[in-house]
Amino acid sequence: MAQIIDTTLLIIGGGPGGYVAAIRAGQLGIPTVLVEGQALGGTCLNIGCIPSKALIHVAEQFHQASGFAGQSALGIKVDAPRLEIGQSVAWKDGIVDRLTTGVAALLKKHGVKVIHGWAQIVDGKHVDVDGQRIRCEHLLLATGSSSVELPMLPFGGPIISSTEALAPSTLPKHLVVVGGGYIGLELGIAYRKLGAQVSVVEARERILPTYDSELTAPVAEALKKLGIALHLGHSVEGFEHGCLLAGDGKGGQLRLEADRVLVAVGRRPRSQGFNLQCLDLKMNGAAIAIDERCQTSMRNVWAIGDVAGEPMLAHRAMAQGEMVAEIIAGKARRFEPAAIAAVCFTDPEVVVAGKTPEQASQQGLDCIVAQFPFAANGRAMSLESKSGFVRVVARRDNHLIVGWQAVGVAVSELSTAFAQSLEMGARLEDVAGTIHAHPTLGEAVQEAALRALGHALHI
Repeated sequence: MAQIIDTTLLIIGGGPGGYVAAIRAGQLGIPTVLVEGQALGGTCLNIGCIPSKALIHVAEQFHQASGFAGQSALGIKVDAPRLEIGQSVAWKDGIVDRLTTGVAALLKKHGVKVIHGWAQIVDGKHVDVDGQRIRCEHLLLATGSSSVELPMLPFGGPIISSTEALAPSTLPKHLVVVGGGYIGLELGIAYRKLGAQVSVVEARERILPTYDSELTAPVAEALKKLGIALHLGHSVEGFEHGCLLAGDGKGGQLRLEADRVLVAVGRRPRSQGFNLQCLDLKMNGAAIAIDERCQTSMRNVWAIGDVAGEPMLAHRAMAQGEMVAEIIAGKARRFEPAAIAAVCFTDPEVVVAGKTPEQASQQGLDCIVAQFPFAANGRAMSLESKSGFVRVVARRDNHLIVGWQAVGVAVSELSTAFAQSLEMGARLEDVAGTIHAHPTLGEAVQEAALRALGHALHI
């Protein structure tokens, strides 16, 4: 064994959780080593959040241009557009490259030693990377998650995961998406807008099954308008002779001819492949169990992000990573956010922050629920988008806001206002009494609060 590298903090995984923890630790003067086997930025930057939003943007632009080739209400006329998917992918790769290079530069600036290689845990204080041993005081596990594979649809050939879907060299004629959750629908809608025929097969009875049906209704409507075929209540049985087979649970079988099948049935914590089992940590299903400080069942062994289970969101991982670095530096911190907003980048977009009306009533809270439709919002009209609404959930006794939900064009950007009002303990009066700029989509936030108080102005 070569010489031993000594460090205070050793982080396994350079995704949003791991790299943010490393940057913050560097800022706080903690000697830090970060081990990453693939590219810095993890799933999020390389094969997830960022490239998917880039592809969605390309799809939206192409879809709009195609609309201008027909009857456009805006009076814009063009010839039918052509798509060079290779150039689109190159543009997306350019964004990814810029961001990953930026992460590397930030780590270097803050004195973090980055080792490219696959870590193997020896014990809670020692990790081997390609024949090099690293000794640490604190071990932070930030290994992320991977796409769930279905046994009857192993990846390979026409069967792809989101990774391959984000880097197509050609467009399929017919893409079948297995899974009607946010990943499957985000990519399914993008491929439809790029010109492919798209069908979605979902085992449950509705799309986006983790959201309430009132919130997802405008998305279901949009899918119909786009011509995406939905096969709900169907379980996949296999793929043979170019056909995806699915059963409806009543003896009926669906056969869909497809030249590409995207399996998007969720993600699982990545807890295999780096000898985690030698630590004998307490688990929470497939995830590593953690407390409110992101400490595992072993002292000075920490876990953040997707490997620590739901919600599997990059912004949760980043917040946890920053916190763990501060705890190691001796600060008193706990991970107890009032809300972590979840955004679905479908068309229309969906945002959920805090408690839904259903969750509030399950927890025995007597709540006022009010919503304001974008159909009555001037900015939404000027963006040719009148579907959707903003909904607020607040306690009846003291008007404390406990949840926000929205569905509509660009509502992802309202998630900031939602999270902020929840984190600051805002009441309905606080939001209703704040002058919102006109004309903006954010006015629907103020109007929802006004409506909860019984005096909406524009409806």
